[in-house]
Amino acid sequence: MPVESDTCRVVHEVTVAAGRFAPGHVGELTRIVPFDMVDAALAETGRNQRRVRDLPSRVVVYLLLAAALFAECGYRQVWARLVAGLDGLPVAHPTPAGLAAARRRVGAAPLRALFDLLRGPAAGPATRGVWWRGRLVCALDGTTLCCPDTPANLAVYRKGGSHHGGTGYPMVRLAALVACGTRALLAAAFGPISVDEKGYANRLLEAAGPGMLVLADRNFGYRPMLTALAGTGADLLIRVKASHRLPVCRRCADGSWLSRIGPLEVRVLRCQITLATSAGTRSELYQLVTTVTDPDCAADLVRLYHQRWEIETAYLELKSTILGGRVLRARTPAGLEQEIYALLVTYQALRIAICDATIGRPDVDPDRGSFTIALNAARDQLVAATGVMTDTVIDLVGAIGRQVLADLLPDRRCRTTPRVVKRAISNYVAKTALGRLRGPSYRATISIDILTDPDP
Repeated sequence: MPVESDTCRVVHEVTVAAGRFAPGHVGELTRIVPFDMVDAALAETGRNQRRVRDLPSRVVVYLLLAAALFAECGYRQVWARLVAGLDGLPVAHPTPAGLAAARRRVGAAPLRALFDLLRGPAAGPATRGVWWRGRLVCALDGTTLCCPDTPANLAVYRKGGSHHGGTGYPMVRLAALVACGTRALLAAAFGPISVDEKGYANRLLEAAGPGMLVLADRNFGYRPMLTALAGTGADLLIRVKASHRLPVCRRCADGSWLSRIGPLEVRVLRCQITLATSAGTRSELYQLVTTVTDPDCAADLVRLYHQRWEIETAYLELKSTILGGRVLRARTPAGLEQEIYALLVTYQALRIAICDATIGRPDVDPDRGSFTIALNAARDQLVAATGVMTDTVIDLVGAIGRQVLADLLPDRRCRTTPRVVKRAISNYVAKTALGRLRGPSYRATISIDILTDPDP
């Protein structure tokens, strides 16, 4: 009696570029960073190949973006993932030296041009949680990345140090302007840590303008920065030191008052914020300055300032979710510039994919889309080489978006957790930090008291 076979054959059909350009893709993210856009960036920067090589310039750009998706892999392993879904197609088998030479040939300029093309809020006028009274809510801040400890890198990037000890790797400072509602990048600048984040912030001012509300912490609450930000036409909401006594020029009905910082007229919000949990109650005095003069919105502005933490989440996604806390790959400053721009382009493409998925769901805030799910879905699509090219009907959601929508994060809860040192740099961290491990989070109740007296 014949026995039915319990096996089957699945035919995987992919549509990619022809010939030697076939490995040039990033799966479904290619719809966001299409061939035409990459070719335009290469042409604008003069990095198009003069002859068609085994590794055309367009393919090298996509290799660099794929390397940002697979930060734990070497470039040979990244190449293997690019061609894994191209069974039956003749593809190149480059050596490590060939891949390195191709990356040097392309340089950083095309990646920088791609970032300039993609940067933006990634939101529509009706996108939920992005705007406040017609203003795009943004945040400005800086962070650091570690790079390989090579003589070439040490010639430009120095190691960090403090009273806790020094860092084992040279450090790169990155400053960015981020749209809080989508965590998309509006602008970014980076370089050695010998320049502080305020120095890099000055390079981001051209991205600010009317119709924006820029949030920043106390590090940016000094007169030249406040004046420069206000000079762009953007409104600002920035924390300043509570000990800084600002004179009262005129009182407002909501408890705030008008004052001056140099030539700039600002509105001062002085408030006591109390956080109550089952573990106890603590309070802190905040002093904010803003150029927003809308009446009766003092408490709203104080609550809105909490949105500044969205840029910290964006940095977490860059440094922890994508990089996994790893040191960057590049062993030269030129390579670092190329790698960081590729990282920023890839991050922005993922953010756009999340926003595209939620654009048809006005009830869903884009920050409920899981960045981790989007990253893993993009990796899967790259390995399978699916979604690279579309038919005439464009699917804004796509496979990445469908996975994001299928597992949305819950609405943000009001919770708090004690601040701790997450990654101490002391050699004796195992002994000295035992009492500072991350503890539980607590449900919290926040109360805001506007202080009408500037000197209570």
